[in-house]
Amino acid sequence: MTGPHDLVDKVLAELPAWLPAQRWFGGKDRPVSAVRPLRTGVLSAADPLLVHLVVEVAQADRREPYQLLVTDRVDNYDATTDPELAGRLLDLIAENASVDGLVFEHEPDVRVQTGLRGRPITSEQSNTSLVFGSQYILKLFRKLTLGENPDLVLQRALHRVGCEHIAQPLGSITGSLDGQTTTVGMLQQFLPDAVDGWAMATTSVRDLMAEGDLHADEVGGDFAGEAQRLGQAVATVHADLQRALGSAYADDEDIDRTVRAMVTRLDSVVESVPELAPYVPALREAFEQARDTPGEIAVQHIHGDLHLGQVLRTVHGWLLIDFEGEPGAPIAERTALRSPLRDVAGMLRSFDYAAHQLLVGQPEDHQLAVRALEWARRNRAAFTEGYAEAAASSVGDPRGRGHLLRAFELDKAVYEVAYEYANRPEWLTVPLSSIARITGEGTR
Repeated sequence: MTGPHDLVDKVLAELPAWLPAQRWFGGKDRPVSAVRPLRTGVLSAADPLLVHLVVEVAQADRREPYQLLVTDRVDNYDATTDPELAGRLLDLIAENASVDGLVFEHEPDVRVQTGLRGRPITSEQSNTSLVFGSQYILKLFRKLTLGENPDLVLQRALHRVGCEHIAQPLGSITGSLDGQTTTVGMLQQFLPDAVDGWAMATTSVRDLMAEGDLHADEVGGDFAGEAQRLGQAVATVHADLQRALGSAYADDEDIDRTVRAMVTRLDSVVESVPELAPYVPALREAFEQARDTPGEIAVQHIHGDLHLGQVLRTVHGWLLIDFEGEPGAPIAERTALRSPLRDVAGMLRSFDYAAHQLLVGQPEDHQLAVRALEWARRNRAAFTEGYAEAAASSVGDPRGRGHLLRAFELDKAVYEVAYEYANRPEWLTVPLSSIARITGEGTR
């Protein structure tokens, strides 16, 4: 029988080649130069062997911690693909167990059913999520963040104030990394009949494209009503976060720091993406105009990575998921107080992506391009209208902060330019055309 140390040695030898092939691995842009173990916890020493392994992955000047669950029972050693071993994690949470440095806990007043088998969600990107029956979903944070993960912190806070637009947090798994208690997993209510917003929105666009001469408001799959309700849900979550965790107002130094960060990103991206160069003067002007936003600018905890793929439609309404923030951003940035308009801007960008995704890689078609822009404008307007209806007084109507909202949206589009250039060059036209449109509209 393989022992824990032998298993870890075998896994470590294969990780440099195995990691870049995993969907959740965030370092696909450069080769893995070394992998070293940071912490090993034996969850089961009997047959089958189950080991929790935290490793440091070295890539050039980058060093990042990742967690794995490994076993000798499957060919690729990945225990998350074994339904029985995945179910063991749920049982440990139900038992409030502590095993070899890992603490498994369910939330107060929550009872977790045992004996369920787990299955991974294949569409997960930066993490691995396991579903148990029709009741539970356990997210394992693959790239670890020192301390409590913002996803768990914010959703616990929202649940405490009775927020209706999240799935109930049910439990957690924590360990220790660099001497800090660190979140490695989060258990939540699973909603098997929920549909994600991206799927709903892109279906609506597909219906419009197939209808020829009909306008967006004449097609049976018109999404504007849902977009408005989604805006209301996002505003309500922001208000609940403010109620749960407080807020502040940005001073001149905060605003200056924000504008400088936008300009710095722009300068960095244009060095590697020459297609962005024609828009630099207009982008700089738009970022500088953010300083002229009237009134006080409220800052608070926000979602941080909001788009149509981060929202679910249930029979009861819209839910927001994955409050971890932008996975590639430093933890200090993800946990900082920021304007809720950043989330609004993120969703506006997502509507543009949904509208134009069918046109990527296709021959130019003027009529379809007009339809896509019409759909985007209709749903962007509906979303902001819904947001304004439910917004906290400290935030108000996003349309009343036009310079700031436009700057946030353009900053997000510059980030998208860098991402698409590096990962999906054929999609580069989506953020570039948006930048051209938004900066052009700003000059009129």
